[in-house]
Amino acid sequence: MATPDQKSPNVLLQNLCCRILGRSEADVAQQFQYAVRVIGSNFAPTVERDEFLVAEKIKKELTRQRRETDAALFSELHRKLHSQGVLKNKWSILYLLLSLSEDPRKQPNKVSSYATLFAQALPRDAHSTPYYYARPQTLPLNYQDRSVPPAQSSGSLGSSGVSSIGVCGPTPTPQPLLPGQSHPAPGVGDCLRQQLGSRLAWTLTANQPSLQTTTSKGVPSAVSRNVTRPRREGDAGGAVEVAEAALVRDILYVFQGIDGRNVKMSNADNCYKVEGKANLNKSLRDTTVRLAELGWLHNKIRKYTDQRSLDRSFGLVGQSFCAALHQELKEYYRLLSVLHSQLQLEDDQGVNLGLESSLTLRRLLVWTYDPKIRLKTLAALVDHCQGRKGGELASAVHAYTKTGDPSMRSLVQHILSLVSHPVLSFLYRWIYDGELEDTYHEFFVASDPTVKTDRLWHDKYTLRKSMIPSFMTMDQSRKVLLIGKSINFLHQVCHDQTPTTKMIAVTKSAESPQDAADFFTDLENAFQGKIDAAYFETSKYLLDVLNKKYSLLDHMQAMRRYLLLGQGDFIRHLMDLLKPELVRPATTLYQHNLTGILETAVRATNAQFDSPEALRRLDVRLLEVSPGDTGWDVFSLDYHVDGPIATVFTRECMSHYLRVFNFLWRAKRMEYILTDIRKGHMCNAKLLRNMPEFSGVLHHCHILASEMVHFIHQMQYYITFEVLECSWDELWNKVQQAQDLDHIIAAHEAFLDTVISRCLLDADSRALLNQLRAVFDQIIELQNTQDAIYRAALEELQRRLQFEEKKQQRGAEGQWGVTAAEEEQENQRVREFQESIPRLCSQLRILTHFYQGIVQQFLVLLTTSPDESLRFLSFRLDFNEHYRAREPRLRVSLGARGRRSSHT
Repeated sequence: MATPDQKSPNVLLQNLCCRILGRSEADVAQQFQYAVRVIGSNFAPTVERDEFLVAEKIKKELTRQRRETDAALFSELHRKLHSQGVLKNKWSILYLLLSLSEDPRKQPNKVSSYATLFAQALPRDAHSTPYYYARPQTLPLNYQDRSVPPAQSSGSLGSSGVSSIGVCGPTPTPQPLLPGQSHPAPGVGDCLRQQLGSRLAWTLTANQPSLQTTTSKGVPSAVSRNVTRPRREGDAGGAVEVAEAALVRDILYVFQGIDGRNVKMSNADNCYKVEGKANLNKSLRDTTVRLAELGWLHNKIRKYTDQRSLDRSFGLVGQSFCAALHQELKEYYRLLSVLHSQLQLEDDQGVNLGLESSLTLRRLLVWTYDPKIRLKTLAALVDHCQGRKGGELASAVHAYTKTGDPSMRSLVQHILSLVSHPVLSFLYRWIYDGELEDTYHEFFVASDPTVKTDRLWHDKYTLRKSMIPSFMTMDQSRKVLLIGKSINFLHQVCHDQTPTTKMIAVTKSAESPQDAADFFTDLENAFQGKIDAAYFETSKYLLDVLNKKYSLLDHMQAMRRYLLLGQGDFIRHLMDLLKPELVRPATTLYQHNLTGILETAVRATNAQFDSPEALRRLDVRLLEVSPGDTGWDVFSLDYHVDGPIATVFTRECMSHYLRVFNFLWRAKRMEYILTDIRKGHMCNAKLLRNMPEFSGVLHHCHILASEMVHFIHQMQYYITFEVLECSWDELWNKVQQAQDLDHIIAAHEAFLDTVISRCLLDADSRALLNQLRAVFDQIIELQNTQDAIYRAALEELQRRLQFEEKKQQRGAEGQWGVTAAEEEQENQRVREFQESIPRLCSQLRILTHFYQGIVQQFLVLLTTSPDESLRFLSFRLDFNEHYRAREPRLRVSLGARGRRSSHT
């Protein structure tokens, strides 16, 4: 049984060196020290740590060698090894086996000089990630102070090469580590041992602690480079001259965000500075500062990603942005890995600083020129994206694509493709499934879960304008909102569970960042086509469901016929039936009685041929009763709406319909009253011919009634044709051409707004409405006055007829017709009636004066109205300039009226 010492890593490593080189422990001392230093180094292998990938490579190699049986055996052994937890670093073991299996007869590639390597482009396929990726601040800086001897063997110097790690460059030939040892022409076995030793140094994992390499007495110290030199005689006290090699090493650490010995971060100035005690010439100091900017840019980007990567509220778009930054930093780290490996090779293989192929600050400037531009772009993005998330973050990144630099634009477009991928995933999920899973409020469509179903279309889904990406237009965003909203409206309100695939021809969505990148190459065609197709198909399906299943257009026409008094025969017959009920006080009305009258009016007119669904929704409504109100003041028709049609006929719309109905009902009542007045004139004209003294009163009534009839007829013409019919025709055309439900709702609301404003029911027309109501009151007053006059006249006529009949009856009986007392009494009564006639005329004159004054004020307000149709209404009301002759304010030309209205 092995002792614990025999299981220690040092013992195992020494045994491995002896086994590979075939020598004793004393002969492999230097190789063992070299292996220990490699294990303690900070470099990782040049391939991805993918156990499966390495296993596949081994199987492919066995298959290529026609060893299928061994490949199957290896696969079975690897499966068993994977199922057991004995080994932790399975990938390292497999990679070691793969390296050991390579053909040792292949000649290693060599680079003749470092200049050749510097002339090559930066590697793009290096996959190593630096050791400091996780916690760079915890790593110690173990600089080796070594001196360079004045002379080196030409063979050693000439054979030293550069490894750019893995596939990026040639594999170095290990140098002899024993004193005086040179490179003889090796045989196959020696070559194999050297190859395996070299591979061992590059493939062992970096999990062992770093060890300080000690040089034995017989080993020259030519493998190290100067770091500092003692100060010269003339130097100031305390100042130390710093070699360029030390600055190069410091700069490589600064590139990683780690302070060096001579270049450190200044928190006060927020930049890297060279230590003041360092004795440097101006050229080296300036070059060092220029190179140190790369480290400052790295720190800025790394700080942002470290802070935001742990912030869950940053959302998927923000995490994608951080991942894109990490990806760019990874490319940057690959460059640093190459630079570190070169520096390590120069140390290990004894390259003199003075050689043309060595690593210098000036060469670092050349190598880091392009990475510096990329990091500057990333740092600018980080600054611009501070405090942004979601679609706003995508817009900020998209703003940087508008540049003339092709490389910078390509970089930003690559980042944008990663950043916008979550946004596009949200978008396609929304327009094809109607689902919104936006936990961190990144998408430009917002949902309010507290909104009930009846307000789903209006309030539940809205646009977050700040989150709309700048590469999308507002029209596209509105269509995206409508598509998903239509799908949810169909499912939740219309209870239509038709699959989305039957509504929309679903196309491939952005499933990867590459798809998102392809999306940006064709924003105006492919993407616009997807949005338009989904929009038109979804909206058309929704409108078909509303029109066919829920009869939206039929309900709209029913509103026009009943609430806007479009069914003339029905309204007239309803007024005739309701007149006995509505003249009573409002408190004595019962809704069931009025409902029965409504049903009678429906059955007696053409309304009976309307759809049963519309008639079922028609009902009677009594408004709030005020003291002194009659049935005419509180009666109203109502139309019940629910379900999907309530989305168009909302509560606000129905309140507008109620206001318009009350106004039209009152105007129709005025027309009804004036018709009764004219009927009274015609019926009583012949009866009162025997009362010539009463003809003046009748004429006055007739004149005033004619004025009112003209006024009401012109108002009815204006309301019916210029307001209702024109607005309805415009609404119907818009509804027929509507592409989505929002178009119908907007057209309907515009129709109601037009009717409200032109019927003088809006806030701006309050003065006009008050004057019009005063005119209506004067019409009712005329009816009451005329009824009183006719009642008194008919009573007088009845008495006179009775008196004459009495005289004739007595004469037929052979008696005197009347006595003197009776005749005197009759004459006294006639005189009293004749004396009351001037009082009646005076009442009519007062009524006429008030009426004409109100009409004149109404006309003045019409002439100053901003609405052209109202101004033309004033011309029709005063077509013969009857009121203009009495009101100086009406004697203004049309041009002056227009100018005055424009000023107001």
